[in-house]
Amino acid sequence: MEYVIAFVVGGLVCVVGQLLLDVGKLTPAHVMSTLVVAGVFLDFIGVYDKFIDFAGAGATVPITSFGHSLYHGAIGEAEKNGLIGVATGIFEVTSAGISAAIAFGFLASLVFKPKG
Repeated sequence: MEYVIAFVVGGLVCVVGQLLLDVGKLTPAHVMSTLVVAGVFLDFIGVYDKFIDFAGAGATVPITSFGHSLYHGAIGEAEKNGLIGVATGIFEVTSAGISAAIAFGFLASLVFKPKG
């Protein structure tokens, strides 16, 4: 049943993104930013961790989880190192994902002919 819940919840997050694209006429960059900020906001009000407990991968795989990670990294390091910890915490927690995106993007550009 966990797989079904994760599939449905992850799909609903994607539906929200698609509605923002189609109905809201937002650009993909705006939709991505909106979903990241939504993840930060849901974590700020204390809902996102409960959302993860309920939906599992359905909550941790979509882009909203990136906002959740940014918030956790910033707050965790801010408590230890003050204001400078906000900047370092963001990169400490999310550096693996950012590095993977850059590396795989580069590899894809070698395999496929980029347009533009």
